[in-house]
Amino acid sequence: MKNRLLFIIVFFTSFGFAQEVDSTLVEIDSTVIDSVDLKFDKNSLQNTSAIVAFYERLYQLEQSKSGTVNVVHIGDSHIQADLFTAQMRNKMQATFGNAGFGFTFPYSVAKTNNSAPIRFSAMGNFQSVRNLYADEVQPVGLSGIALEPTSAEFSIQMEVKDSRYHFTHLKIITPQNTHSFAVSLAQKNTIITTKVPKRVTHKIKPGEVLGGIADKYNVALKALKKANGLKSDLIRDGKILTIPSKKTQPKQITKTTFIPIDLSKTVLTHEYASEQPLDKITIIPNPNSNSFSLNGLILSNNSSGITYSGIGVNGAKCSDYNKFPLFYEQLPALQPDLIVISLGTNESFDKQSGEAYFNQLDQMIAAIKAKAPMATLVVTTPPPSVLHRKYTNTFIADYALKIKENAHAKGYAVWDLFEVFGGNANIFKNAAKGLMARDKVHYSKMGYEKQADLFFEAFLQSYETYKSTK
Repeated sequence: MKNRLLFIIVFFTSFGFAQEVDSTLVEIDSTVIDSVDLKFDKNSLQNTSAIVAFYERLYQLEQSKSGTVNVVHIGDSHIQADLFTAQMRNKMQATFGNAGFGFTFPYSVAKTNNSAPIRFSAMGNFQSVRNLYADEVQPVGLSGIALEPTSAEFSIQMEVKDSRYHFTHLKIITPQNTHSFAVSLAQKNTIITTKVPKRVTHKIKPGEVLGGIADKYNVALKALKKANGLKSDLIRDGKILTIPSKKTQPKQITKTTFIPIDLSKTVLTHEYASEQPLDKITIIPNPNSNSFSLNGLILSNNSSGITYSGIGVNGAKCSDYNKFPLFYEQLPALQPDLIVISLGTNESFDKQSGEAYFNQLDQMIAAIKAKAPMATLVVTTPPPSVLHRKYTNTFIADYALKIKENAHAKGYAVWDLFEVFGGNANIFKNAAKGLMARDKVHYSKMGYEKQADLFFEAFLQSYETYKSTK
């Protein structure tokens, strides 16, 4: 009975009869929910005519065994975790060939979670801000995060831990494509000998007094007390005193000099091509630049196949991406053939109406088509989740409906993750199967990989249908 009541409330809210948004919050009854199962039999892509151009590029890749097809997946924390996208990358590349990792960014330097195969570390100080907190004047571009050094000397080290993603081509993305950074593949260490103050210490023996110790080392009593932070002449046996000294001692310091390589400038990036596969680089400041904002890196290789780039920002909404035109201006650097959009969870926590959500999604789709007109689009509905750990998330159900209703008119395909995972009625069963995290908003590693398995299955089934018409 509670499920029927929930449907009526959602219906009235969608058409404007409810006076307050909070009237849609209905407590979840887990005893009813556990009777429902996943709807994997309904797993399919909808409105696939919108991505026929992508299927054709993929078909040509298979036939010629040459070239690269690029997929870009944009989203929130579900995507930044690079669990769903890593599984999709693995499956797509196992089927169609591995052309490289695609987009990456020093997330760990920006103090957020990093993609597992790529490791970043840094020397120097940096400041960063995500698109949901940044104001419009900050250089937020393709990564959705503004990252800038705050120290004059800095370096960012990138190491690719998985040999499958060693790369021969590197692209650096910066605001207005400024030549802000240099890249080093090697470094030279120079040992410099310098003099530093000699540290002299004294361990207090029984019966010693502070004045006698000062006389022993020929230092002023006042200077001795200051060096040790003493307010009086009282001392205790066994304490270690620092003795002020004008003597010096040699010290060896290792100075690292990075050897930069030449980068080629293109319309959207600065690039480097290597004859041999690389697994690490160091990004350093270009001495001729005074602006250092990094928006991302693109890694690829000489093989034909797929690159699958994940771009996710924890907490992000469509509107957060839409605030920054630079995001869309830099998107063509990835040369996307297919763009997958997975957003909506965070909008539901803001209690956005279905109309408000789709308005922002529509703006995103229009901006993508304006800047990357050759790309085709798939929009995935948000996955089922609990609102505020307690309530049925009727907002996400409404978003899913709006996404499907507008697919044909707006020219995108749809994968209904909300429906495939059983909708709101199946949240507790998903959790019991180990597919969800404790907050029942995020998913477990197994849950994200299951989503990717189903998405790939739906995609491949649709693609095979397309091939049968050739």
